[in-house]
Amino acid sequence: MAANLDTDLLRAFVAVADARSFTRAADALFRTQAAVSQQVKRLEEAVGTRVFERDTKGVRLTGDGEVLLTYARRMLTLNDEAVATLRHGPAPASVRIGTPDDYATMLLPDVLARFAASYPGITVEVVCDNSPDLVAEIEKGRYDLALVTRRADDPAGERVRAEPVLWVAPPASGPNGGIEALDPLPLALFPKGCVVRDLAVAALEGMGRAWRVAFTSKSVVAVHGAVLGGLGLTAMEACTVPPALRTLTPADGFPELPVVDIALHRAPGATSAPVRTLADAIHDLLRAS
Repeated sequence: MAANLDTDLLRAFVAVADARSFTRAADALFRTQAAVSQQVKRLEEAVGTRVFERDTKGVRLTGDGEVLLTYARRMLTLNDEAVATLRHGPAPASVRIGTPDDYATMLLPDVLARFAASYPGITVEVVCDNSPDLVAEIEKGRYDLALVTRRADDPAGERVRAEPVLWVAPPASGPNGGIEALDPLPLALFPKGCVVRDLAVAALEGMGRAWRVAFTSKSVVAVHGAVLGGLGLTAMEACTVPPALRTLTPADGFPELPVVDIALHRAPGATSAPVRTLADAIHDLLRAS
């Protein structure tokens, strides 16, 4: 006889996988850490394999855990969709997501395509802003979801994946070292409040390198264009660097930048099936890309 997987156990498993911590998952589920640990143990007994490994760095999924996570998200989405439909009637007419412009441009198209296939009649509203502003606004219910950049040591939200941050320059260095040899160094940046901007400025100041803001915009297309046109260098997540631009390394005299997290935040009470489907698509597609 086939085993039946308890959705409460799956929910605890997904919470730990997203938080990378039994303690933070317990807080999110309003349960004790011991209760969540017991739920995960029962799930492992049901599926006959370990789903997490624990070490000094924290909690990580096993290979079997990675496989189960994809199924767990789908099963919880179907469960919640059925309950929501029977209890509350039709799904909401729209889903609102906030994200920086670069993620909207470079990461969301495949996610939105999957969502549209499941909910062709629902409008998706995407609003672009800096990550800190989006996190503040989602707590007020302005958005259902927010896909943002956070520092790697920030526990807020659900970690989707870790992302390297790179220095980005025009395609060719040019004579005399090109733009990267200028003093002060001209930069093309997102506005103040951008996590990557703060990391880049801190790295330059840490090495005593003089810099100036030569261009600023919330638009990743505009920042790409400014760098391509030679107005300045920039720093951005690896997933948002177009192939036409050149990346710089410590061998070029630029400090290595910290890895950041791409994280997902959910508004309090945003638990409808369409919201969960969009969140699951973000986790599934971006984690694997």
